[in-house]
Formats: sequence, structure tokens, C-alpha cells
Amino acid sequence: MNDLIIIGGGPAGIAAGVYAARKRVKTALITEEVGGQSTVSDGIQNWIGTVNIPGSQLAKDLREHLLAYKDDVLTLTEGERVEKLEKIEGGFRATTAEGKTVDAKAVLLASGAGRKQLTVPGADLFEHKGVTYCASCDGPMFSGQDVAVVGGGNAGVETAAQLLAYAKSVTLIHRRSEFKADAITVEKVLQHPNLRAMTDTEPVEVHGEKFVTGMAVKNVKTGETELLPVTGVFVEIGVLPNTSFAKGLVELDEVGRIVTNPRNQRAYLTQTSDGASGARRGESSEGDVRAGTATEVQGPRNDADEVPGGVWAAGDCTDELYHQNNIAAGDGVKALEDIYQWLARNR
Repeated sequence: MNDLIIIGGGPAGIAAGVYAARKRVKTALITEEVGGQSTVSDGIQNWIGTVNIPGSQLAKDLREHLLAYKDDVLTLTEGERVEKLEKIEGGFRATTAEGKTVDAKAVLLASGAGRKQLTVPGADLFEHKGVTYCASCDGPMFSGQDVAVVGGGNAGVETAAQLLAYAKSVTLIHRRSEFKADAITVEKVLQHPNLRAMTDTEPVEVHGEKFVTGMAVKNVKTGETELLPVTGVFVEIGVLPNTSFAKGLVELDEVGRIVTNPRNQRAYLTQTSDGASGARRGESSEGDVRAGTATEVQGPRNDADEVPGGVWAAGDCTDELYHQNNIAAGDGVKALEDIYQWLARNR
């Protein structure tokens, strides 16, 4: 049996994998692809140590760093998706879509998140026919055309910046009054003469025949509608955690993110090894930890006294307040350090 299964190959999973290999923790890392969501980014400007790096290059660097320490203690499985995670005697079992099973004493969930889909009428009908979720993949096909970007976070504003390099015009649509992206990126994009920003605005319907010919939008304050004559709609409205395989094993919040202790990235099992309901220390099995004292919410001051579970989580699949590549990598390392101590105590 392995010491550890790491599910996910983004910054959190790879950082944990590097530390695990260096500490000689026998680890199986399973991922659909190395690099996570950032692989489709044209340029990442906040990865510490590099001024600007394409997502594809970051993925390559992460993979090379991991394999440099791989040796005989770490197994990397790429191109496979974990569909089930369950408690077994002495540990946990991960089952992939191909039916492969991997067992380990502990698990780190670093499965990331997938993109939210635009749900207005016409969005699904014209997906891949003008509606797209990947500017790096599809953007060049819209060279010289009028396009729209839906989303006001970093991903949305960065997508607009990328498209301005070859699109005739870009309309950036955000349903709130202020953009959530980094101020320096917003300032740069809004200064471009071919950029139109529409705040307090949301999509209503995607129009088209064989392909997209326009998108109706509405001002959420005035109710006024407008038909934008665009041929491309690039969607960047957030993500949903990839955690369905762990449902029933660990505690999830209302949107499916894994509830973690931010001090050590431990997740909370919904059942103990004997099948009983699992409770955190400081609460009853019927209690709501969020309704308790600050000590109960945050977990015990002495981590060794915490109810042992064997599952940790890091990155975009968690309920952590902030999600970025650097934060995910740090949380992956934090989790691994705690896993290493936990394994030493439970040998």
C-alpha cells in the first residue's frame, strides 16, 4: 500500500508531490493533466519568480520539477480521472474512470475546479459555434471580428487582453459595478481603444443561425437591453470544484468545495472507519461547527489532538477564501508537511 495518493496535478498537487518525493513518502499522483487550469493561459504574470510565463510552459516546468525527484518513491499517472474515493481498512482507495484502483494510507485532494457554463438561452446550442470557454484554444479563429467576454475576474479581464491582440473589438461584460481582477490588469485593458467595458450588465440570450451572430445583454440596474453584434462569446464566469468523486466521504460546503482546516489543510470525514458519523473535536455529531465557538470552528490548538481522518485538501477544490496558483502551491506544501507528521505518528 502507498503512503499517499495525490489526486490532481495543478500547482497544489505538484508542489505536494515534490515535497513528498523529497521526504521519501511513497506516493501515487493521479491527474488528467499536469498544470491545472493555467495550462490554457496565454501568459501568467503573478507566478513568483517569473515576470511572464505561458501556462503551457508552467505545466512543463511543474512536470519536470516533479520528475526530477520521482526516483522509486513516486508514481505519476497522467490522462486518468478519479471517479470514486472510498474508505477501506487501513486507508483509502481511489478508482479511476478506466477501473484502475490505487490504495494508500492518506489522501491529498488537489483536484481543482472546472469552468462554470453560461446558462442563458442559446449558450449550449452555440457552444463551439461561437461560444467558447478557452481563449487560448479558440481566440485566433476570431481574428478581425467583434467578440464579447463575459466575466470580470482575473480570467475574464486577462482573456479580454489576450483577444485585443487580434480581434477587431472586445466588449467586456461584468454583472457588478467594479471589476474583481487585479487593478493593474484592469487599468491596462480599459485603456485600449478597441475595448468596451459594460458593468452592471449580464447576458440574456445568445443569437445565431449556424454560428453566433450576436448576444443580448441587460443592465441589471435599469433593465435596459441591447443586442451586441458579436460573432464570438468567451465565457469566464468562475469555476466549480471537481469533488463529486469524494461526495459522501468528506464534508463539502453548499457548492461542493471541500471544507478544510486552514491551519493544516485537513478535510473532515463524514464517516469514521467503523461507519459511524464523523465529528470534529469540539462538536457533537449533530452539531454545526459553524455555530460553535471560534475554537470549535478553527479546530483545536494542538493538531495532534484533532480527530484523525487521513484526508487533506488544497487548491481550488477547497473552501479556502483565496484561490491563486501561488496560494495553491503553498497550501499543497502545508498539507504535505502535516501528512508527513501524521504518517509518522500512525505507522
